[in-house]
Amino acid sequence: MEHIIIETNDGVRTLTLNRPERLNAVNDTLSNEIIQAISEASADDEVRVIVITGSGRGFCAGLDLTDYAKRNPGEQSRHQKLDELGWVGHQALGIVHCDKPVIAAINGIAAGAGLALALACDIRFMSADARVTAGYIRRGLSPDAGMSYFLPRLVGQAKAAELILTGRDIYPEEAERIGLVNQIFSDEELQEQVMNFARELAAGPPVAMTLSKRLLAASPDTDLTTILKQEYAFIKQCFGTKDVQEGVQAFAEKRKPVFQGE
Repeated sequence: MEHIIIETNDGVRTLTLNRPERLNAVNDTLSNEIIQAISEASADDEVRVIVITGSGRGFCAGLDLTDYAKRNPGEQSRHQKLDELGWVGHQALGIVHCDKPVIAAINGIAAGAGLALALACDIRFMSADARVTAGYIRRGLSPDAGMSYFLPRLVGQAKAAELILTGRDIYPEEAERIGLVNQIFSDEELQEQVMNFARELAAGPPVAMTLSKRLLAASPDTDLTTILKQEYAFIKQCFGTKDVQEGVQAFAEKRKPVFQGE
């Protein structure tokens, strides 16, 4: 890919956005590549966990407004004109519907759709030198990429309203305190710590991980009875796997289980 560096180690697929000179701001090429890279990782049985991060000083500065200003609206394809979601919508759905855990390693500025990209992920870690912002209001824009969906569910309606309507910067200590990120690491430790965490997840039972993520994704908009039925159906599926047998045997033998995804 032109603007994403892809690496796979120990079941962890790392997607590094690679437009450092633009703080990894999204242009047409990168937007398509993000969606494609997530789809490919989701479909690859060798991949158990996905990590998204950025090269250089930024995670993702959102839409590249310089690139956008140069566009001619008449150049849009028929598909683009009829698409009701746009790349921002397909990006959010791609991450939420991905059957693998997705981790954001926020190594620098994350703004607008770049912050929404991180919010769509299942788990977020942040560098102590990073900052994030909804940012849209600063440019006369309303949110996209799922910002108005994910942010209230993470920090509450009132706090989300404040952050979106002011567009102010959010620094690591506040981000962790309000539940925007899971943990903060120094800039030097971020990538190593995220990879250690990702490898731990990758060693888990793939079927159970996938079904757990599906339950979590459905939970905000599903009533309790429906969730209970889904949980019951999914755990019966798990009991039919060899990984459960391995987990039970490993417990009895007081050793660490080795899950194969079967």
